Order: sequence, then structure tokens, then C-alpha cells
Amino acid sequence: MKALRVLAILLLCLALSSCFKEEPLNAECDITQVSFQLENPLGTFFSLTDTLQTVNSTDNTVTFNVRRNHEANLETLQPRFVLTPGATLSKLGGEIDPIEGGRQTYRVTSEDGQWHRDYSLQLIPVVRTIEDTVAFDFEHFELESQKQKYFIWYNLLPDGTLGNDWANGNPGFQLSMGSATPEQYPTVPLIDGFDGHAIQLTTRSTGPFGVLAGKRLAAGNFYLGTFNVTNALQYPLRATSFGVVFDREPITITGYYKYQPGRTYQDFNGNTVEGRTDQAAIYAVLYRNHDDKGNEVILHGDDVKSNPLIVAIADMADVPTKAEWTAFSLVFQYKSTIDYELLAERGYNLTLVFSSSSEGDKFEGAVGSQLCIDKVRVICKKEE
Repeated sequence: MKALRVLAILLLCLALSSCFKEEPLNAECDITQVSFQLENPLGTFFSLTDTLQTVNSTDNTVTFNVRRNHEANLETLQPRFVLTPGATLSKLGGEIDPIEGGRQTYRVTSEDGQWHRDYSLQLIPVVRTIEDTVAFDFEHFELESQKQKYFIWYNLLPDGTLGNDWANGNPGFQLSMGSATPEQYPTVPLIDGFDGHAIQLTTRSTGPFGVLAGKRLAAGNFYLGTFNVTNALQYPLRATSFGVVFDREPITITGYYKYQPGRTYQDFNGNTVEGRTDQAAIYAVLYRNHDDKGNEVILHGDDVKSNPLIVAIADMADVPTKAEWTAFSLVFQYKSTIDYELLAERGYNLTLVFSSSSEGDKFEGAVGSQLCIDKVRVICKKEE
């Protein structure tokens, strides 16, 4: 009898061991957070919150802006990474100059060793410029690197390198319409723009999955900020984070657009709303990026026009239907005066927002509505 008990215990142990061994290793290979720790962070960065960045799952480039006259030797700064469980990190190459910064490339390999993903980490010294116009021409774009399913855009920085300040909802559309080709996504490049390439934003149906999820359409959108795809289904208004640091006082936004609303306006439940015509959205918001207690502030879909830290808004409340390229000009309406010391310390964010359906964040609009945008300029008050 005792021998049988021993044999049963051994068999149970073997069975449990087999279960443990068969548990699959983690296949994720992402950087989720990057940070720097310095004795005097404000001697190198503009604020304490600038020393840490949470990395969205769709981002492959992480950029840290530092003071031009920084205290630290940028070459010796050691970034700290948070990875998905079990993943490992290796440095591929790149160069960081002690004064001018630069770029390092890293590879993250999944725990199971079957997958990897490459990231670029940039350190960019910045100063306020005396140029009074910031230009956006939408000429730099590519298919995202992982699945080559949708387009992403880059903006040209003053030093000639490319930044990743532009975002859109294409990653969220992929969740519902994974079989769509890149050209069928809501936000795509338009080859024949007003001058070179332009942005084409189209309100699309999200198909059967969208109906089940209660999100029947996806407006084409394009804005300065980031998009967090993990919030896209459950908290869609929190998926959009609006704004990038802006160190000038904007006065006017100009550009060119075309707009054609779709035929049938639908409410959240998919019901036709008779007599209602879809409307596009073109606006900009300038706001303080930290509150009075020093906490970082980022605007989202639920407060992008209502947050108390908003300083100025330029809004094209009515976007007339236009079949040909048409110039627009929006003047910033200031709610409070600019704090120039805070401006010099990079204490303000600016977002530009374009959408083919102004109520698209509520999943209302007309499928087929199309807004095209090109040659956008932010005209700022010239420094003395």
C-alpha cells in the first residue's frame, strides 16, 4: 500500500511538471516605459515629467527633448527600460554626442525567442527659434513596421531630422477591420495634394465587429499628439492624447482643404438622422501642460475643448463643402495671456486636429465623408 502511495505521488508530480513545462512563454516584445534618473534633472530636462515616457504599443521611436545648454554629458546618460514580461533588451548601435545628442537603436526580444522589435531612442537638444511660421506639408510617411497595414506620418524638425508628433486612429480601425488594405483605412496619404502629398481623411464603416462593439464607424482623424490603441475599445475618448510641446505664441493657422460629406448621417445606434448633414472638424488648442501643483496635463477626447488649462482655441466651426482646394485661415482666440517665462520653459502644448466627422469621437457621422488637408502653417508672434 505504501508503495502505491509513493507511486501515485510521483505520477502526480510528473503530471504537474508536464503542465508547467507546457505553459507557453511570453511572445510579447515591447518597451512600455523609458526613463532617466539624474541628480539634477532640471539642469538637463525642462520639467521632472520630461524624464519619463510611457511608450504606446504602436510607437517605435522614443524622443526626449533636453535643454540646449544642458548640464549632463548626454553620452553618459543611462536610460532605464520597462519591458513586457520575460523580454530582453540589446543595443544595436547608434551614437549619442555629449552635447548634440543623437540616436541609439535597441532590439527587444520576446521571452520565447521567436519575436523581436527594434526601437530608436533619441536625445534632442532644443531651443526656442525666432522663426514665426511652423510648416506642415505631410510629405514624410510610411507603412507601420509590424504588419504593414496602415500609414504613419513624421514631421520635419528644425534640425532636418524627423519627429513623430502626428497621430491618428488607424491602429484602432485595425482592431475591427483587420482585413482592410492600407488604402481602405480612414487616414491615408493623398498623392495629388494641393502641393505635393496631402492627408485624406474618410469616415469608414467598422463592419460587423463595429456593430457588436457599438462603434459602427471610424472617422478619419489626424492630430498632434499620440494614440493609445489599448484604450480604443473600452475608453475611446481616452485613446486620443492631444498636444505636443510648443514654444511660441501662435496667432493664426492657415492651410488648404477639400470637404465632401457622406450621404447618410447615422447616430450612435446606426439610425438614420433625416435632414442632418455631416460636418468636418478643423481646430487647434494651446494649453498649459502642467497644473499649479506641477502635475503633467494631457488633453483627451473628453476635454480637448473644455479643460480649464486651455489658453487659446482656433476653431473652424463651419467647414463648407468644397470640391476644389480652398484656403482657410483661423485666428486663435485667447482666454488668458501668455506667460513668456513659462513659454521659454516649454510649459505649453499645442494640438492641431482634423477629422472627417466632427462627432466621430461619439461614433456618429456619415460613412464616406471625406476631408483633405494640405500645406498647414502655424503663424506665430515673432520674437523681439
